[in-house]
Amino acid sequence: MKDNIEIINAKLPISPDLQLISLRDGKIASIAPMSDSPPINRSRPILDVAGDWISLGGVDLQINGGLGLAFPELEKQHLPLLDKICQFLWQQGVDAFLPTIVTTSVAKIQRSLSIISEFTSKTSPEYAQILGVHLEGPFLNSEKRGAHPAEYLLPLNQENVKRILGDYAEIVKVITLAPELEPTGKVISYLKSLGITVSLGHSLASETQAQQAFQQGATMVTHAFNAMPSLHHRQPGLLGAALVNPQVKCGFIADGQHICPTMLQILLQAANYEQRLFLVSDALAPIGLPEGVYPWDNREITVKNGTARLEDGTLAGTTLPLLVGVTNLVEWGICGIREAIAIATESPRNAIGLTGISPRKPATLLRWHFNQTSSKLTWERL
Repeated sequence: MKDNIEIINAKLPISPDLQLISLRDGKIASIAPMSDSPPINRSRPILDVAGDWISLGGVDLQINGGLGLAFPELEKQHLPLLDKICQFLWQQGVDAFLPTIVTTSVAKIQRSLSIISEFTSKTSPEYAQILGVHLEGPFLNSEKRGAHPAEYLLPLNQENVKRILGDYAEIVKVITLAPELEPTGKVISYLKSLGITVSLGHSLASETQAQQAFQQGATMVTHAFNAMPSLHHRQPGLLGAALVNPQVKCGFIADGQHICPTMLQILLQAANYEQRLFLVSDALAPIGLPEGVYPWDNREITVKNGTARLEDGTLAGTTLPLLVGVTNLVEWGICGIREAIAIATESPRNAIGLTGISPRKPATLLRWHFNQTSSKLTWERL
């Protein structure tokens, strides 16, 4: 879109009131309510969005690969493909993401971290930015490992954490671990001292163990409901402890397979969505490719209707882009349009300490339109 323009009659995920957004030189210069704004400068280009929603692009804090490349399999020759993945995600409405490295060998983790560390210095227009890495494992409870290979799981201790991070601690932004594997909290404290967000997941932690981990510095939960005990009226477990803690943020998947819409509604009603919950895609390497059978470490996954499963039927992930979750939430009637957009654009930024839509931010804007006739929410980049 043009660098210098006035957008009028816009709704924002941070406010339902009509706003005027002024853009200058590719950045947001100002945001003001239409009712309070000075007379519009008619000498400048004006875009009247007529009550449509304007947001920043999405931020995906958990995505495992794309265009056939799994991030744990990264090698030097894959740099051009990593470039294409960033372009593809931009086209899917994603401004930035955390490549997620799932449980694998120490050597592969180190290699991937090295390549991503080198790659993050690259910037380009129309290009999803890599914000860092999400390590999902290898410090997971074997009974809740899901599709993570058991042979690469490691005991949770500071020595093993240092082995995994090596010289690349600065590139790791989030690490998922099972806190019951190391109850002293020394590892959580160490990771927090490095500026790494600790997320609890793939865990059998009790309510007490989870509360202890939150007190020690964990602030996030990985794909709520999945790879953890279900909510139970006498054993609330990890998720129950998270939902009543106002400092804890939970990621979740809204593909209709990982969590049924009814439980999603319970999740959303139990927390302040915009402050506490954020969407992730948890998309696997075949995102962007046709459905079919694909290699996955030394196994295979079958992708059908956007869902990936192992040969034994174990749910491995999805191949649906992040913003499909937004349109699903609206279509299922689970939350309003403003809240659904915020969950994919504002909330994930908040979860890792970034600011949302505001002056001085790059104007990487999406326009969302709700068709009253079809009851469909669609988006386009401005």
